[in-house]
Amino acid sequence: MSIKEVIVPDIGNFKAVEVIEIMVKPGDSLAADASIMTVESDKAAMDIPAPFAGTVKEIKLKVGDKVSEGSLILLMDTASADAPATAAPVVTSFTPPAATAVATVPPPSHPAPEVPTHIPPKHRPDPVAASVQVCAGKPAHASPSVRRFARELGADLCRIEGSGPHGRILKEDVQNWVKVALARPRSEDMGGSSGLAIPTAPQVDFAQFGEIDSQVLSRIKKLTGVNLHRNWVTAPHVTQFDEADITDLEAFRKSMLDEAAKRGVKLTLLAFLMKAVVNALRALPQFNASLAPDGETLILKKYFHIGFACDTPDGLVVPVIRDVNKKDVMDIARELGELSELARERKLKIDAMQGGCFTISSLGGIGGTAFTPIINCPEVAILGLSRASMKPVYDAKSKAFEPRLMLPLSLSYDHRVIDGADGARFTSHLRLMLSDVRRLLL
Repeated sequence: MSIKEVIVPDIGNFKAVEVIEIMVKPGDSLAADASIMTVESDKAAMDIPAPFAGTVKEIKLKVGDKVSEGSLILLMDTASADAPATAAPVVTSFTPPAATAVATVPPPSHPAPEVPTHIPPKHRPDPVAASVQVCAGKPAHASPSVRRFARELGADLCRIEGSGPHGRILKEDVQNWVKVALARPRSEDMGGSSGLAIPTAPQVDFAQFGEIDSQVLSRIKKLTGVNLHRNWVTAPHVTQFDEADITDLEAFRKSMLDEAAKRGVKLTLLAFLMKAVVNALRALPQFNASLAPDGETLILKKYFHIGFACDTPDGLVVPVIRDVNKKDVMDIARELGELSELARERKLKIDAMQGGCFTISSLGGIGGTAFTPIINCPEVAILGLSRASMKPVYDAKSKAFEPRLMLPLSLSYDHRVIDGADGARFTSHLRLMLSDVRRLLL
C-alpha cells in the first residue's frame, strides 16, 4: 500500500477559491486525470483532476471550504511510486469578458429578481482598482478586490452600506446593491434626467393559463446572460448585413478534404473565414481594438487572436485561437477541432479563452439567413455567419444569371468606435477575400 497526497495544482492567479462540488468519496477507484472536485473563482468554475490513478482513502475538505494552490484535497492509495505530475485545472463554465464601460446607477426602492452572483473580472489588472474612494470627506471602506469588483459593475461605493466589521463593504454588499439596481427604470437610474424608461418585467402567474414546468438555468447560462445584457446596453450596436460569393472557395475546400483527412484534420469553412477576418483587421485596424474605460482612448492591438463561439451542452463558450496571422488554414482547422472538443468535454483551460481581438459566431451548420450577434466586449465587433445557399447571381460579362453559393454575413460593431461607412468597408473587404481563394491564401 502506498498512500500519496493529492493537492490543489497551479490554478492561476487565484487564492482562496471556494469548493462547490466534490465528485468522489472514500473507496472510489480513479483513473489519472479523472475529475475529483470543482472550485469556483470569479472567472470560472474549474474541475481539479487526479494527478495519478489510485483509490481514494480519505477526503480532507468539504463543500464550502476555501482552497489555494498546495491545499491538501485527499489521500490516495496507489501502487505507483512515481511522483505525481501536477495536472492543470479545467474550466467547466465561462463568462465572456465584461464590457469596457458601465453606467453607474442608484439603488431602487423596490425588490428585484435574483441575478447571478459571480461576475468575472477583466483579464488585465485595473491600475485604479486599489485607489481609495472618498465619500463626503470619508473613505469608503472596501478591499482592493471589492473596489475592482464594484468598478466592473458600475457600482458607486459611496451609495453602498457595508455589512462587514466597522461598516466595511463586502462583495456581497455590492452584489445585493446591483441586484436591486438592475430593476430600477432607466430614467430613475439616471437621477431623474431625461431618458428612456425601462420598466421592470411584470410578475405573471403562468400556471393560471395552463400546465407549466420550471427549469433552473445552468451556471454558465446565468453568467453569460448577465454579460450579454451588459454588453448589449453599454455598447451601441449596429449590424451590417452582406453576402459573400464562396462558390470557388467551397470548391477549393472540398478538393482539400482528402489531404486534410490524411493529416487528421477536419477542414471547415471557419478556418478560411478566420484568415479572411485577419486580412480585414489589417486593412481596417480600428476593428482590432478596444475602447479604454474612460471612453476617450482607442487601444489598437498588433496581434491577431480570433475567438469563435462554441455551443456546448452547458451553454456558450468562446475559445480563442492565437496568432491566426501566423498559421495556415490546416493549422487553424486543427486548433478549431481540438478546442471545440475540449469545450464540449468541459476540459477547456482558462487561458484558452483570454486575449481575443475579434469573435466569429457561426450558425451555418444550423440554418437561418441573418441575425444580430452581440459584441463580445471589450472587443468592438463580432461577425455572424448563417447558412450558405445557392442563388441566381447576374454576371455582367455573360449577361446571364448564374448559380452561386452565397454566404450571409452579419457584422455587429460598436458605433462609439466604428461608423457605418467602415462597417460596410469591412464586409466588402471580406467579400473580396472570400470570392478569390488566391487572395485569401496570400
